[in-house]
Amino acid sequence: MTAAPLSRTLLASAVAGLFATASLAASADLSPRYTDADGDMVADIPSDASDLVDPSTLVFAYTPVEDPAVYANVWSDFLDHMSEVTGKRVQFFPVQSNAAQQEALRAGRLHVAGFNTGGVPVAVNCGGFRPFAIMAAADGSFGYEMEIITWPGSGIEQMEDLAGRQLAFTSPTSNSGFRAPSALLRSEYGLEADEDFETAFSGSHDNSILGVINRDYEAAAIANSVGHRMLARGVIEEGDFEIIYTSETFPTTAYGTAHNLVPELQEKIQEAFFSYDWEGTPLQAEFANSGEAQFIPITYEEHWSVIRTIAEANGVTYDCD
Repeated sequence: MTAAPLSRTLLASAVAGLFATASLAASADLSPRYTDADGDMVADIPSDASDLVDPSTLVFAYTPVEDPAVYANVWSDFLDHMSEVTGKRVQFFPVQSNAAQQEALRAGRLHVAGFNTGGVPVAVNCGGFRPFAIMAAADGSFGYEMEIITWPGSGIEQMEDLAGRQLAFTSPTSNSGFRAPSALLRSEYGLEADEDFETAFSGSHDNSILGVINRDYEAAAIANSVGHRMLARGVIEEGDFEIIYTSETFPTTAYGTAHNLVPELQEKIQEAFFSYDWEGTPLQAEFANSGEAQFIPITYEEHWSVIRTIAEANGVTYDCD
């Protein structure tokens, strides 16, 4: 990976200009299936015991990645730890798409999960997801940047060069893979998707990266944390693509539970995340590649504010029916 010799541009300035008339504290848009009596923007735990579930097996899914089998191994030690803390059998569910993960949550087949940044509001509003943790570096810092990449020699050297060319997104619910770059291109460069440039949807960040490298796509919007991990595993090499834009830092994957798990089990699951010792584990080996070394607490209300604002400015609504 090589960066084009352009000064780093921050999406923050685009957000400030584009969203000057937008509410920076977007209100919750929960499905009528849920309540939010405490005003924290996530579904309350049901007060009626008949609405609670206490499964004998907990199903865990990580946001779709290039090879779910690889991540089954990455998460195996952590899931053993969760099993020990909760007293439950824990099963890894290798989802193939963001839509499949969202549907599993809504259908009650998914109990614990890590949802990608842009998918978190959908999971919260339509699936009753209660996020509580994020991966962070040893010093407590966290997040990733959205990058727009192209293959060397494509003729795309700056954002304006995307006019009349092709840009790959990942999925419509992705923050870095769709919503943030769409807002940026529209506000800062006057480029509208499918009018000023051709679009494609790859399904995932790794597909977008490999698609650019193999010249299936002329350019793509990606989360750079995925690129860093692919590089560390030798899936891609330095110089395979060039970076023409890097955004401000966004929160990364949020981890949480289905809202209707019994409260004691939700507490035990949180305990499993925050008591896990990463040292010498497959989780450490994989996520050290993107600078992560621990789980720290977060709230949807605070840490997803900028993501909700981007979604609001893109006209996103949550039709959960």
